[in-house]
Amino acid sequence: MSLAYITHQQCHQHAMGAHHPEQPARLDAINDRLIASSLMMVLTQYDAPLASREQLLRVHDADYVDQVFARSPANGLTWLDGDTAMNPFSLDAALRAAGANILAVDLVMSGANDQAFCAVRPPGHHAERAKTMGFCFFNNVAVGAAHAIAEHGLKRVAIVDFDVHHGNGTENIFSGDDKVLFCSTFQHPFYPHTGYDTRVANIVNAPLPAGTDGTRFREAIIASWLPAIDSFAPELIVISAGFDGHREDPMAQFNLLESDYAWVTGELMELANKHASGRVTSSLEGGYHLHALARSVSAHLRALTGDD
Repeated sequence: MSLAYITHQQCHQHAMGAHHPEQPARLDAINDRLIASSLMMVLTQYDAPLASREQLLRVHDADYVDQVFARSPANGLTWLDGDTAMNPFSLDAALRAAGANILAVDLVMSGANDQAFCAVRPPGHHAERAKTMGFCFFNNVAVGAAHAIAEHGLKRVAIVDFDVHHGNGTENIFSGDDKVLFCSTFQHPFYPHTGYDTRVANIVNAPLPAGTDGTRFREAIIASWLPAIDSFAPELIVISAGFDGHREDPMAQFNLLESDYAWVTGELMELANKHASGRVTSSLEGGYHLHALARSVSAHLRALTGDD
């Protein structure tokens, strides 16, 4: 298996203050782990391009995109909500994060790589069609999925989100879209307090209580996600890869381990091999305990390559 690893130095330059949990050190921790484990040696590395306005407008309203651009500061921080701020480098970082998902789709659809992982920040799955929230500006995976449909003619794209927080932005963008199946596991009740009561045909949500461990996490996925994805028969699987459900992570109350992330990735790879010629793209979302994040990403990438 040939795995693309897409990132960019500008993703390190986005910073929201010394004590903000979504910090540049997240990418440094991942990079250091991949080098130390020699996994970086087998990855094909790419620089993330800037997403274009046209690509953003497939999933975001024009007025919203204009507002994000207009609020980009020349210096200091501008807060777009209580959790999400821009420094002078944030706009380009957000465009690179979305652009990485565009490149990921192009690489796997062309056959240049079998799978792709986007080591990017800011994350994206909380960004709605016209709303910034939860550290997210543009919905990276949504931009990638919409590109796959618009430019590669795909009719069935599955987006799966195992971040501990519900992917409200992705649900908001694709709710009712029969070309996209969206599956999400998340802690409930918990931020952003959405998804637990969704009743839409193309949305498969599995809310889980605080204290959820690997056994319960796996049972929920086996009961809900896997049959829905198998029935949908996606031509591409897109992963919102959040690792903040790890038991060491301070942002939530799940008790998952690296092995649980490797397991769910392996299950998704089986479905991708069955229906999508192995095509999978994955993009970093949450994960705030640096060591747990780095170990979990490493386990995820090994499972994507079949080396788990």
